[in-house]
Amino acid sequence: MTRSKSHDSSKSHDKAAAAAEKQQLEQALEEGLEETFPGSDPVSVTQPAHSKADGHIKRSR
Repeated sequence: MTRSKSHDSSKSHDKAAAAAEKQQLEQALEEGLEETFPGSDPVSVTQPAHSKADGHIKRSR
């Protein structure tokens, strides 16, 4: 059974998107390390969940 070109193209697009996301996370981590150096706490790229007390703060995305 042969694959269609669109299926192969979709797979390659997915791999490219995953690589781009990984690169973006690596850059964010590197920037966080540079901004907090020297520091004793490890850097986290993720943000904690919002609490009810944060309801008045407008956020984008």
